Amino acid sequence: MLVLGIETSCDDTAAAVVEDARHVRSNIVAAQDVHREFGGVVPELASRAHLDLIAPTVERALEAAGIRFGDLDGIAVTRAPGLMGSLIVGVSYAKALAAALGRPLVGVNHIEAHLLAPLLEGAVLAEPFAGAVVSGGHSEIFVVTAPGRYEIVGTTRDDAIGEAFDKVAKLLGLGFPGGPVVDRLAGDGRADHFAFPRAMRGSGDYDLSYSGLKTAVRREIERAYPGGAPPYDALFTADVCASFQAAAVDALLTKLEAAAQDHGARTLVVGGGVACNRRLRAGLAAMGERLGVPAYTPSPKLCADNGAMIALVGSLRLQRGEQDDAFLEPVANLDESGLIAV
Repeated sequence: MLVLGIETSCDDTAAAVVEDARHVRSNIVAAQDVHREFGGVVPELASRAHLDLIAPTVERALEAAGIRFGDLDGIAVTRAPGLMGSLIVGVSYAKALAAALGRPLVGVNHIEAHLLAPLLEGAVLAEPFAGAVVSGGHSEIFVVTAPGRYEIVGTTRDDAIGEAFDKVAKLLGLGFPGGPVVDRLAGDGRADHFAFPRAMRGSGDYDLSYSGLKTAVRREIERAYPGGAPPYDALFTADVCASFQAAAVDALLTKLEAAAQDHGARTLVVGGGVACNRRLRAGLAAMGERLGVPAYTPSPKLCADNGAMIALVGSLRLQRGEQDDAFLEPVANLDESGLIAV
């Protein structure tokens, strides 16, 4: 079974072809560089760029997979959550394509897709499993008790972890997106140089908070450089990056480990763009060893938003005999998306 996956939830236009819910035949991502000068994603610009990019990106995915439109057995598309304008472009294109080809259409929640992405690389996700989806817009901790049954047990009270990385990078004059450059510079710094807070450690739940950490970083910069502006001393910048990254990642892993222990998790998963972070990947692997369970993070190409993970979830739904109709509509918010079952 060949399924086309289309992803347009934010600022990347992506399309991929997956065969039999296992083999990635192609995985094409067209990044939108227009947002760099604004230091963040501009929704209107993102949706306009999707309009220009979606057709050629799908065509490239089919060409790379060595197939034609008529060879497809189904169309999967991100329907939630995300920027509404961006979602509308993807869903509208997918609906038109499915109608023209006479193929089944499946709407996919891309948070579920991030959690299941390791399946494309041979992972076995034994249930119940505990997982986190971490990106510029998401910091959720899940417990998955059965296929299609997801419960959010923890979330951020303010900033998402990826948003915190971006804001700290901006304070340091490192550009956008901030996650990769902070991770890189952290390798040259000391993680214990600044005693940045690990918020909500004793809160008795699995929730997170990053606004206080961001404020602590800003105050440290202002203390060292009163009235100054970046660029700052290279060693100072590296130490801030390393200490901030340690605090941000450790807070997440502490809450994820508590959720895993409390719910008897048999597997650990972290997905989303921030799952590329080296400290997070190493920390999750160490957690798996402590708990005696497998721990998975997708390869970096499957951590960022991509069409392959959408095609995967679409394939699994089609295998179960599920599909959507021409009335499929996008949903911007996770809590209205129908993903969560409690």
